[in-house]
Amino acid sequence: MYLFFLLSIVIIALDQFSKWWIVHNMELYQSISVITDFFYITSHRNRGAAFGILQDQRWLFIIVTSCVVIGIIVYMIKMKKETILTKLALSLILGGAIGNFIDRIRTGEVVDFFHFQFGSYQFPIFNVADSALCVGVVLFLIASLTETKKEQVNTSVGDA
Repeated sequence: MYLFFLLSIVIIALDQFSKWWIVHNMELYQSISVITDFFYITSHRNRGAAFGILQDQRWLFIIVTSCVVIGIIVYMIKMKKETILTKLALSLILGGAIGNFIDRIRTGEVVDFFHFQFGSYQFPIFNVADSALCVGVVLFLIASLTETKKEQVNTSVGDA
């Protein structure tokens, strides 16, 4: 279990260091092309949630994130039979949630910088914490679906 908490701590550290680097080495809205016409490092701030929704709802985010973080920590401490995939997913979600939570507490906004462009479409700019959260949610859904399928198979076999 400690390895999964360690993973969360590593994600938080990577997230906070990358944001610190962006703030101290780039002007706001400055953009550096990494792969021409596709991937940029762009210094951006977001006072809302994903895709810029719920702008300036700092206290809502702080309250919701606090509840989620406490819930995940309690669940991770108490869980016994969960799969490695579930533990990995929750570790990623926890690290990502805390990474953005730190920004919201300190400055009221989140530092974003990964910027992808697909033709004329600009994907919303995001950060390490956002990436960990998204990957964690996808892995959690996969773990939940595979566990549900196993339970259905076991129930079917038990009924036969």
